[in-house]
Order: sequence, then structure tokens, then C-alpha cells
Amino acid sequence: MPRVWDVPVRDSTRVRDARVAAEQAAALAGLDEQRTSTAALVATELATNLLKHAGGGQVLIDVVPPPVLAAGREAVPCVQVATVDHGPGIADVSAALRDGFTTTNSLGAGLGTCARLADDFDLHSVPGRGTVVVARIGAVPEAAVTGPGPAGRVRAGAVNVPFGGAEYSGDAWAWVRDGDLVTLMLADGLGHGPDAARASTAAVEALRASPHLPPAEAVRRLDRALSGTRGAAVAVAQIDTRAGVLRFTGVGNIGARLCEGGTWRHLVSRPGIVGTHRPTTLREEERPWADDRVLVLHSDGLPSRWSPTSDTCRTAADPAVTAAVTIRDASSPARPVRDDTAVAVLAPTPPDGP
Repeated sequence: MPRVWDVPVRDSTRVRDARVAAEQAAALAGLDEQRTSTAALVATELATNLLKHAGGGQVLIDVVPPPVLAAGREAVPCVQVATVDHGPGIADVSAALRDGFTTTNSLGAGLGTCARLADDFDLHSVPGRGTVVVARIGAVPEAAVTGPGPAGRVRAGAVNVPFGGAEYSGDAWAWVRDGDLVTLMLADGLGHGPDAARASTAAVEALRASPHLPPAEAVRRLDRALSGTRGAAVAVAQIDTRAGVLRFTGVGNIGARLCEGGTWRHLVSRPGIVGTHRPTTLREEERPWADDRVLVLHSDGLPSRWSPTSDTCRTAADPAVTAAVTIRDASSPARPVRDDTAVAVLAPTPPDGP
């Protein structure tokens, strides 16, 4: 089931909790001692930064697939450390990322050192709105597993927030590659808690077993796999990277929005629940895919009045940063999320690589 560590950092005692969570996630991901220490250091420094510069915030630690998938290889899991705050933002991002930049009572690592130690690192900060940071630490460097071809020019990432700080989220996401096809899925198990998590986990396992299937057929396969569970709302988006085509099928209340050159379009799901009340007819919506596109899938934990901003359509941003910015901008300390909340994003890889 999708284990997520949600650590609200409001005082110094929670910094240790963030470090312990990173160590536990590293054990789940199978990281060695050195990479585990790196994950713990990055989590500790980022949590410390939340206290010192933002007055607190949220640390989300998860075990995720890499942002780029290689053909013919099993995805190597990474520990993802994401921090979200509604603080004053960073006035000079370049200075903050300079190696060795630090403040009193920190570890002396700084954002620059965290960026150097992590396999993937990105941040987004706007003065007056807050900062989002995402770092991933894997068993092997990303460059060692990334393969060539059009599918290597697509990245995916997500942020998953369990409701009420629960141990497991009822939402789950996955993405798979089969040659030139890349497929992203987001599942929202009915309700929340362990039973919802079991349903969404069954969807993830079924998708990984059938990366070649088009979206409508994949949803039919997932429907059989979720039989006997609570069921789930499911959205499946597949890009044929060589043909430049996006195909989408959704059942239930997973939101799907596609940014095409700065214009947002809704992708429409059918009513129903995969595993219990799937509609008889499944439609595949088709749209062109190009290097200016960004696809956002989100569960209904995101407030219904959420509207994408220019920050949501930044193709150069790490997809997980885009997901975290979406959650940050749709909520606030006074208006927290109402349910398990997951946002998954597909975006092009920048020309100079991830």
C-alpha cells in the first residue's frame, strides 16, 4: 500500500521526525547505508529550512518511481522528500542554491549541497506565496537508467498527501513504459484509510503488469483486478511519444487537465467506480501531444475551485514540483485538504535533460 510520511514541521522536535521518516522510506526503497544517510541529511536540512525561513511547513516523504523511465528495465524506486510552505518565499534563489550557503544552527549543508547530493532536485519559490522543494535519492544515479528514444523525453512525478496525517493514503499513482508508450495512472480508492489504500494499490499492480494496453483496455483490466475491493476512481493517460498522441480514459471523479501552449482543457471521465460499477462503454479521448504540453491528474481531495496558474504549466519544472505547487496553491493552513489528495503530472523533459 502507498505508505506516505506526512510530517508537519512546527517546532524543532519534528525535524527529527522528518529524518526518521526518510530513513524508514530508504529502507522500504532498498537504499544502501550511504544513500540512506543522504536521504536523512536532505530531509533534516529541508525541515530545518522550513522552521528557519518559513515559520514551519509540511514535509512529505514517499517512495516513488524515477521521473524518467528506461525501456526494458524495471523502475528503480527513489525516496522523494518534498517540502511545502506558505512562507515569505526566497528572495534570491540563486544565492540560496549556492553550495555552502547556510544559516546559524543549520547543518551547514544548505540547499546547494542538498541539490548536489540528491539525484533530482528542483524548487519553486514566489515571494509572498511560499516555497516548494522536491529532492529524490535513489539506489543508482538517474543517468545510469535513462534510455534514449522519444519516450525518454517525457517525465512524470506526483505528490500524495494522506488525509489527516494517516499512515497510508487511499490515493495511488503509477507510470509505466512499453517502448514508445508511456502511461500514467491515478487511482482514488473509495473513502480513505487502509481499505481505500488496498483498492488503489491493486490498480497500481494491475497497471504495472500491462504497460502495453491502451487506456480503455487498461481500465477494463483494472476493473477485474479491483473486484472484491471497495473500488476506485481511476484515470489512465497514455502518450504515444513517436506519434505525438495522448489518449485518455477516466472513470469516477479524477480531475484531468491538459495544458496546450498555455490553454487548459478538461479531459472528461465517465461516472462510475472501477471494480464495482464500471460503465459498460469506455471512451478514449484523444489529443495531440507536443513539447509544450503538461498533463495534470488529481484526486477529489483538491478543492473543486482549484484553477491552474501559469506556474502549473511550466514545462521546465520537475513534475513533482508542479504537483506540490498545485496542492500548495489550492489549500492553505486555514483551508486544509478534505481527503487523501494526490496530484500526478506528465511533462516533457527539457532539451538539456532532467
